[in-house]
Amino acid sequence: MKKILDLISDEMMQAFEQAGYARTLGTVTLSNRPDLCEYQCNGAMAGAKQYKKAPIMIANDVAAKLCDSLVFEKVEAVAPGFLNLTLKKEFVGNYVKNMRADKKYGLEETKAPATIIIDYGGPNIAKPLHIGHLRSAIIGESVKRILRYIGHNVIGDVHLGDWGLQMGLVMNELKVRKPELIYFDETYTGVYPEEPPFTLSELEELYPFASKRSKEDDAYKADAMNCTFKLQSGVAGYRALWNHIIAISVTDLKKNYARLNVEFDLWNGESAVHNMIPEMVESMKKEGYAYLSEGALVVDVKEETDTKEIPPCMILKSDGAALYNTTDLATIMMRMEQNKPDKIIYMTDKRQELYFEQVFRCARKTKLVKPETELKFIGFGTMNGKDGKPFKTRDGGVMRLESLIQEIHDKMFKKITENRSIENEEASQTAETVALAALKYGDLSNQASKDYIFDIDRFTSSEGDTGPYILYTIVRIKSILAKYTENGGDVQAVCSEIKPPVNQSEKQLMMELAKFNASVETACEEYAPHKLCAYIYDLANALNHFYHDTKILAEEDAEKKAGWIALLTLTRDVLETSIDLLGFSAPERM
Repeated sequence: MKKILDLISDEMMQAFEQAGYARTLGTVTLSNRPDLCEYQCNGAMAGAKQYKKAPIMIANDVAAKLCDSLVFEKVEAVAPGFLNLTLKKEFVGNYVKNMRADKKYGLEETKAPATIIIDYGGPNIAKPLHIGHLRSAIIGESVKRILRYIGHNVIGDVHLGDWGLQMGLVMNELKVRKPELIYFDETYTGVYPEEPPFTLSELEELYPFASKRSKEDDAYKADAMNCTFKLQSGVAGYRALWNHIIAISVTDLKKNYARLNVEFDLWNGESAVHNMIPEMVESMKKEGYAYLSEGALVVDVKEETDTKEIPPCMILKSDGAALYNTTDLATIMMRMEQNKPDKIIYMTDKRQELYFEQVFRCARKTKLVKPETELKFIGFGTMNGKDGKPFKTRDGGVMRLESLIQEIHDKMFKKITENRSIENEEASQTAETVALAALKYGDLSNQASKDYIFDIDRFTSSEGDTGPYILYTIVRIKSILAKYTENGGDVQAVCSEIKPPVNQSEKQLMMELAKFNASVETACEEYAPHKLCAYIYDLANALNHFYHDTKILAEEDAEKKAGWIALLTLTRDVLETSIDLLGFSAPERM
């Protein structure tokens, strides 16, 4: 379906043309004075100089051509030359009725589907997820869903940190504590145990302890680096131990990501490209891209048009060790070989923008990607506490992600149970659903690149621009539909019986519904879930105004009531589709 604004503009452009003016002057926009009109056109103002006429004269000429319009109920030329527009109820009703008949509510899928990889995880193995991983997961998941909905082939990759010094630190500390483990006996040739020699909680304690000690003890750090070297060199015991660490960590990561309703298609780590690095480095040297600088192997990525200094991209350190740059470049090479993407999107902290600029330029210069392959960086701001500083626990530490989710869950559970009687199991399940909506909507409703304040009281409120408010709106619709069914109505039988609106709040609800396709398209084109959040907030407000103005179930006219029930089902479906694109869902009742 064409977007409603395009249809309105088409009608206005035709009128300009019929009046003897340029068709392009007929672009219509939403009114910036909704108290005066619904839409507006400022083309007469723009055409005044070209046609050497007063704008109001042009506006009157155009308005005269729209007397019999099937789109506009009222076209008013207002000094000095604005055209104020009000839509016909029949036009709005028909548009929404056509949305109901369309499988994606009027959204046209892309005519050029692309293969897109989104890198939006980035957790390190052997470390629990903390709130620093939150925004990447939440924003990345939503962008992935929106791109898929519009018709692209999207592949989500967690891109684990599973091959660096942190692995050596964990292994070295385990060796200090349990030197008798057969993993450290390099003469051992038997089969290694299936069960890991540590629990998840022990593993999570090992890394921070080892990391802290390595900063204070050079010999200890050297031992950890030696363990890393043995792992990467393929020493059997270290590889077996690494497999245990991976298995137990990934199981926990999947559990925590599942609680966030975040899914990845690929669980690749830096280790996946370890064997590709020598070939890549050799090619860069052979083709003359890479050269030695102070012992390190680098590739120049500066360009003549640069207005700021862009340092060379380091490929290998002076000791021959690989870096994040190295594994990221090798990962690009692997993705191009295996997935052949048209676009690769990286979702990370905005402070990494220069780093990715270097990596992208290096990938292009060394021909790891095709000229037409798009490499896109989406940087996000930080989640801050009420003090404006990065969010911390009460004792000043970095909060674990599962602790944050649990804190919001507990707050929602208390709200759900304090005012009414409900089984604890149902209350807990509902609290989980609403807590996720509160957390995700609280994040996604902000522009990704901006920092935002995490305010648990505001995010969990059922009033205002919040996730729970959106869910309460959906649950309100479900409750009305359930009562309609209890009273003998058949929702499914009347769901397509949408009629022209009979009052202003119903018309306003329809006009908000009609913006769905444009809102999803914009969110997709700009990688901007906050645009979709703004849309569903406006839609929820319109629904609630309609609800308060209209006695839906008490209406005696069965045909009119059926039309309203049909409108409610479409609103429910559009809202539930939208929140699914944002990565959360609604309960049946709250």
